[in-house]
Amino acid sequence: MKKWLSTSFWILISRFLLRNRLLVILLIAAFTVFMGMQWKYIRFTQTEANLLPDDHKDNIAYTNFLKKFGEEANLIVFAVKSDEVFKPENFKAWSEMMNNIQQNKKEVDFVISFKELKQLVKNDSTQAFELKPFIDQNKLNEVNYLQDKRKELIHDLPFYESLLFNKKSGVVRSVIYLNKNIVNTKIRKDFVLEKLIPEIKKFKDKTNVDIRVSGMPYIRTLNATAIISEIGLFIGATLLVTSLIFYFFFRSFKTTLMAIFVVIIGVMWSFGLLGLLRYEITVLTALVPSLIVIIGIPNCIFLTNKYHQEARAHGNRAKALQRVLTKVGTATFITNVTTAVGFATFIITNNQLLSEFGVVTSLNIMALFILSLFVIPIFFSFLPIPKDKHLEHLERSYLVGFRNWIINQVKFHNVRVYAVALTLLIAGIIGVYKMKISGSVLEDMPKNQPFFEDIRFFEKEFKGVLPVEIMIDTKRKKGVMKMTTLKKMDELQKEIEKIPQLSKPVSIVNLVKYAKQAYYNGNPEYYDLPNSQEQAFILPYLKNSAKDGKENPLKSYVDKTGQYARISTFMKEVGTDEMEEVEKKLNEKIKELFPEDRYTVAITGKALLFQKGTSYLLDNLIESLIFAVALTAGLIFFLFRSVKMIFVALIPNLLPLLCTAGLMGYLEIPIKPSTILVFGIAFGLSVDDTIRFLAQYRQELKINNWKIKKSIFKTLEEEGPSMFYTSIVLLCGFFVFTLSDFGGTVALGGLVSITLLFGMLTNLILLPSLVLSLNRTLANQQEMKEPTLDIVVSDDEIEEKIEQKNKQD
Repeated sequence: MKKWLSTSFWILISRFLLRNRLLVILLIAAFTVFMGMQWKYIRFTQTEANLLPDDHKDNIAYTNFLKKFGEEANLIVFAVKSDEVFKPENFKAWSEMMNNIQQNKKEVDFVISFKELKQLVKNDSTQAFELKPFIDQNKLNEVNYLQDKRKELIHDLPFYESLLFNKKSGVVRSVIYLNKNIVNTKIRKDFVLEKLIPEIKKFKDKTNVDIRVSGMPYIRTLNATAIISEIGLFIGATLLVTSLIFYFFFRSFKTTLMAIFVVIIGVMWSFGLLGLLRYEITVLTALVPSLIVIIGIPNCIFLTNKYHQEARAHGNRAKALQRVLTKVGTATFITNVTTAVGFATFIITNNQLLSEFGVVTSLNIMALFILSLFVIPIFFSFLPIPKDKHLEHLERSYLVGFRNWIINQVKFHNVRVYAVALTLLIAGIIGVYKMKISGSVLEDMPKNQPFFEDIRFFEKEFKGVLPVEIMIDTKRKKGVMKMTTLKKMDELQKEIEKIPQLSKPVSIVNLVKYAKQAYYNGNPEYYDLPNSQEQAFILPYLKNSAKDGKENPLKSYVDKTGQYARISTFMKEVGTDEMEEVEKKLNEKIKELFPEDRYTVAITGKALLFQKGTSYLLDNLIESLIFAVALTAGLIFFLFRSVKMIFVALIPNLLPLLCTAGLMGYLEIPIKPSTILVFGIAFGLSVDDTIRFLAQYRQELKINNWKIKKSIFKTLEEEGPSMFYTSIVLLCGFFVFTLSDFGGTVALGGLVSITLLFGMLTNLILLPSLVLSLNRTLANQQEMKEPTLDIVVSDDEIEEKIEQKNKQD
């Protein structure tokens, strides 16, 4: 491989490009058209991320639950103050809204609302329970009648407590059960945006009543809509910011337009690759086009800056274009590889969401490298040699001042540099111990959106909207309806009611209690499980009521065989530690009530899966980061054939990661899926500056007869501006993500920017200081006599240089 990255290889590439410019342009255009044709296959995700692998035990438990009971997150809830909605004019508008929603038979399974509310009553002639209308449709205009029904609902129907009303606050709600088959499809999105929301708006306009709406299908839809709306925002904002910085550095419209052209083509390819691979656009893959802009501009800066340096040195355009590739071709290739590696490590996490993000991003980075390598030399080949005004940026006062400050720190203040680095190291380690883990489904959602305010409302009134399910396998058919099982479930539900993070649970137990109340003519004092005498004549009524159809009161809580039952509750947004404590309490009670030889009980639900997925993701991403570091170390060893140089190169890149982790601890920014990504991304980008510096240092050693100090300071002069420019572009480009409404995206952008700032300074100051310190004895000798070798050279090269020197002597 070293042969392929030799100077002769890049000379061959440069000659091919300059002699076949039109052919290369046509090939790029054809490939762009092909990628554009793949856009029609782009799809947007319709569900939350599953962070656990398919074979994980918690994922298996959730899959088993879905097989028995279907999608659990299929509820959309509406809530209003009861004294407002039970006024005749508002009640009529409410009923009309719910009727119109219920007409969508394809999307809506059934609705539980005040007007259509059914009351369980017994029929002695059939010895079964029947569902009778709760409200007389002929009395809807009677104010007193509706108020009486409101009181009856709240005080006499405990079965509906927490499901349809909050007894303390008087808030009432209606529930829409969506067809479980469409919950994770585009049909759900179209229903919410085109049918549901217009009906809600119509109701608000008619009544001026404040209505709250939530539920996972509703939240998913509006959250996905917000993600889609931000794709264009980020592409436009990153393109604007990076282009303005590019123009500020180079002061050339033509060169700036060239950079914009390169990244726009790269963005088109990124969308095309998503379609070609049939990947859905998720909260992560939605960032890929913007990342291409951010990463593409530095490539343009690096190649353009090198071309201008060569043009200023000798004024020969052809020679300058050839030297751009021969001097920096290998370094540019390695830096792009290391960046791609930083993203590619997500592939090994055994998580579909991250794997797809890693595949798409890493492939696009390498495609962008090829595009930049081809387009930029060809572009400059059509233009005359740059004029003096276009080269002024190489000696601007602020750049020269910054460069001189860097050289001064490296040359005279090594002790200060190491003291600051050691202080940051200690502070970072202390901060790491303050870090916390959080894995809430809702945490990264846009908190300034109305739908998120509604989430908080439902957390206050009904203890949340995140479904948590407990599935009980009695290991025998019809085992659920045994009174011993029902009593155990009732005990577990009482334990759930004691946990402040969980809402009042609903299961077959509630229905059996309601059946006893109905048997005693609706008296709420009898809302309880039947005793041993009562069960003999109450349970037959309930079993006779079981029939096919949507009104079967058993079908939502017990499977067809009667072997499996579910207890459904809702959870507030809580952190990982808090959720683990809730799960611990539940498991202790489950272990006490349900012997493992007779029952199998699983706690599941999307919210719980996401919590567990965060912890799993943390372990996997630590492994992937270690893999990225190891792979980068291998690349550095390949380039320099020196174990010491691996040590020198990694310290300036690992220290910024530690500082950022420590900062997260001090600022109480939790470890979560979005912030975990920071470290892999930042490491892949930060190490680019290290490779560029060391590659240029190696060249300067050869040019300057292996003089260490002279080569280091010459490297800072040559590469310092490019490293500064590219770091500023990356920093500002990622900072654009802080414009997002999503907390995770804001954290990702801000933390990567901070890490890259640390990385720029460590690579410009700490890295050359370390190289000098490890060669201090030899460097001091070179002040008195001519040198022979340096640690960045392989052992074979060292022997060769010594032999050449001996022959000369």
